[in-house]
Amino acid sequence: MERRSFLKTAGIGAAGVAAAPFVSTASAQDTITWNMVTSWPKNFPALGTGANDFAARIERLSGGRMRVKVHGAGEMVPAMEVFDAVAQGTAEMGHSASYYWRGKVAASQFFTAVPFGMNTTETNAWLYYGDGQKLWDELYAEHNLKPFPVGNTGTQMAGWFKKEINSLDDMQGLKLRLPGLAGEAMAGIGVSTLTIPGSEIFTSLQTGVLDAADWVGPYNDLAFGLHQVADYYYTSAWNEPCAILEGTVNLDAWNALPDDLKAVVTEAAMASNLAMISEFALRNAEALDTLVNEHDVQLRAFPEDVIKALYDSSQQVIQQQVDSDPPSAKIFESYQAFQQKVRGFTDVGEFAYLKARESVVQS
Repeated sequence: MERRSFLKTAGIGAAGVAAAPFVSTASAQDTITWNMVTSWPKNFPALGTGANDFAARIERLSGGRMRVKVHGAGEMVPAMEVFDAVAQGTAEMGHSASYYWRGKVAASQFFTAVPFGMNTTETNAWLYYGDGQKLWDELYAEHNLKPFPVGNTGTQMAGWFKKEINSLDDMQGLKLRLPGLAGEAMAGIGVSTLTIPGSEIFTSLQTGVLDAADWVGPYNDLAFGLHQVADYYYTSAWNEPCAILEGTVNLDAWNALPDDLKAVVTEAAMASNLAMISEFALRNAEALDTLVNEHDVQLRAFPEDVIKALYDSSQQVIQQQVDSDPPSAKIFESYQAFQQKVRGFTDVGEFAYLKARESVVQS
């Protein structure tokens, strides 16, 4: 697949849901029309089409009383200005990832991914059945926003590297695109980290601005053609054991909605969250097969000394943030307690099953 070939497949997956026929039952004067700004290229697989899916579900579930126009990155606002645009009312809704806002709201990072933290199932349990959503609401209310999980990429890859990593020494001085807490942890072991929009990764690798980059996983990485500019693909998924996609609503606009339409947005967000998780499970498997068997991508795992250094650095980074930022301390206390609670069954359930399956397959 070439770098921009995703534009030809905009009707696949979630976008197909967005294109489903709809007959409105609402008159023009009754229709609420909102704009959604995103951090993704228009119709980009899973991320961009996930925004389309969320908007389409709102329209269908509301019987046409709400319609949401989706804008790709740069159409209304740049990719990294979604938070401010929605908070200020430039657009009523946003679709992005919360760790992009760490410079504005340090604790926001806990609502995308935590290095060596909870997986997708555990994180959704914290949001829906623990205190996660309540704490997220409290944090964002101070910025005139109402947040929702509207998708999740599942376990992400560690990234693309131009050279093979054989020891911790090979990491020193590398220029790596990696956002969030994981980016700070990488910086702690001698890597220079940057946060740039996904649309700039290919060119930055090609021109030498970057030596390595994380993006998402095989499906999205193939769509950007990252295999054309880096040979080594690292599977050591320490950085983002899951990655929540956030939907945000301007709090004034949210409060103005009647209760039934608030319920529509809430249920549409939950359905879009599940849909994206399910799509990634399939698309990543298909894309990984293409990368390895058609493009000869070299799969690698970080050496043990790199993983150990990253774990230690991650713990230091999180502790420093908790010590310096009261909202982070409150949120991480809940996150950590929930992780300890659910890990017991994850270990004897999912983890034990995966080990058993692998031992049988390899025997």
